[in-house]
Amino acid sequence: MPMLGVWFEPGLCLLDEFREGHVPPHAGQLAFDPQCRQRVPPGKRIARYRADSASSQAALINTLETDRVSWAITADQDAAVKAAIHALPETAGTEPVVGCGYTVAETVHTMTHTRRAFRLILKRWLKPPPSLLDAPGEPQADHAVASHWPDEAQGTAAVLAWHNQRGQAENCNKELKSGFGLEQLPCGPFGANAVFFRLGVLAYNLFLGLKRLACPEAWARHTIATVRWNLVQIAGRIVRHAGQVVLRLVADADLLALCHGIRARCWAVSQTI
Repeated sequence: MPMLGVWFEPGLCLLDEFREGHVPPHAGQLAFDPQCRQRVPPGKRIARYRADSASSQAALINTLETDRVSWAITADQDAAVKAAIHALPETAGTEPVVGCGYTVAETVHTMTHTRRAFRLILKRWLKPPPSLLDAPGEPQADHAVASHWPDEAQGTAAVLAWHNQRGQAENCNKELKSGFGLEQLPCGPFGANAVFFRLGVLAYNLFLGLKRLACPEAWARHTIATVRWNLVQIAGRIVRHAGQVVLRLVADADLLALCHGIRARCWAVSQTI
């Protein structure tokens, strides 16, 4: 069960930790966060943090508070959170989110070992009528998100919408698995698989650098499969002519100009290293 720390703005994988499959998701979250911070480029800082319920830990929340980080974490619906949900009046959750089919509500919550109280944002929607085979349940469903974001900076619905963008990290996972061959590990030994995984992450980061520094700006959202199709998978042949080695490509003038431009920018970047 690998753990990845993704810097969302460029999609860069700051840190990866290859772990055994039986390791619980919440293990090592507190130590993982400062290691990610150490890998942020000079002059930058991690000012926002969003994660799923594996990060719902008092020690981690206290660290984020100390570092003045705005955070939103899926709340672990333990007995205390469920009690806070049930304590809300029935009229709570009447703020509809246009076009989404649910409402949002908010209350204040705290954990036993957190230093400060924080916002508990609830996403509420009506469950569909149960079928004959379903057990009867409560008509309303709740999804809870803990957050410390000043009310004047972001409203309830805005914080929930920002927190939901954590799903963009799945695009990074998809690219690593499908684009860089990490969907299936090559062998049985744990150490060898860890090296294979690290090489895949390094290749992924280098690909981001190639797109950002050498490729056209319109390629910023291209996956590795698209870049391979447009740039790498070009039919060609290496021939010798008049004492020279020549690469002949089956490409039009625009594609040749694109290849020359990428090559020139790669050379310019190499001179700055």
